[in-house]
Amino acid sequence: MENLPETLYVNLTGVPSPTSEPDSAAKERAKIERYLRLLNQPMHKEEALALLNKERRVEDMPLLLWNAKNASFILLQEIISAYKLLSPPLLTMKEATRVCNSLALLQAMASHPDTRLPIVKAKLPLYIYPFMNTTEKRTKHFDYLRLTSLGVIGALVKVEDDNSPEIIHFLLESEVIPLCLRCMEVGSELAKTVAAFVISKMLMYDEGKQYCGTFPERLYAVANILAKVIDQLPGKPPMQLLKHILKCFNHLTEVSRASDALEKFYPAKLRDPAYLNFAIDEVAVRGLADQVLQSVIAHRPASITEMFP
Repeated sequence: MENLPETLYVNLTGVPSPTSEPDSAAKERAKIERYLRLLNQPMHKEEALALLNKERRVEDMPLLLWNAKNASFILLQEIISAYKLLSPPLLTMKEATRVCNSLALLQAMASHPDTRLPIVKAKLPLYIYPFMNTTEKRTKHFDYLRLTSLGVIGALVKVEDDNSPEIIHFLLESEVIPLCLRCMEVGSELAKTVAAFVISKMLMYDEGKQYCGTFPERLYAVANILAKVIDQLPGKPPMQLLKHILKCFNHLTEVSRASDALEKFYPAKLRDPAYLNFAIDEVAVRGLADQVLQSVIAHRPASITEMFP
């Protein structure tokens, strides 16, 4: 996620794109404002959600959405309306798409520097937690819900700035790490990758390390799930997923109480040079794997014979 480009579009013609025209910004703004008016009309709400999602890349769209009358309330209505369909799992693909469109707009606001902190202060991310807590694996649209919800949290932690400590504090206090671990247990490869990315970002901060180090059960839960994901990967692991899991372990080695948990749960695969040679073909990731292994070994508790020669 942190390595993804903002856009895949490349203008090879040398001709200025339409968005570079002097009045293009005004046209885009007028179009978005028209969609926002549609959002307030029940008969056109679903269409408006889809149309607004097509404009998510427009720079000012998150600000217009945040400041628009009733817009955030309508997004929450769409999100909350799906709760009753989560257990038992009755959500259809059409209903999931509608909710995912609302979540994607929330993600756009989570990505914008001027709306990122306000949505946290309004505690809007709390409303997506029920989707991250689902365990349904048989239908793809439940994983779409988990993945889109993770995308909101990923957008909040992706950028490091002056607001980051407050955002990280909110996420830790609201217990988002156990929800990310749940997504790593039951989610698709991409959901596991985004969840590992989110955890690794939170563990960069002292408060994240303190969260894991204060209670042994938290440390064991994180280390256990990370190890379980590695153990369950068949063949060559997805490099992005492996990289973010290694980053998580690397940050855990900096937790003072982590030695026993890391020694017990660090995957045997990642201790095996033959597996590392087979699995990792990126120099930077292999360097990270070697670094983490050395840190785990350094944290290994001394044996009785070492303590009393």
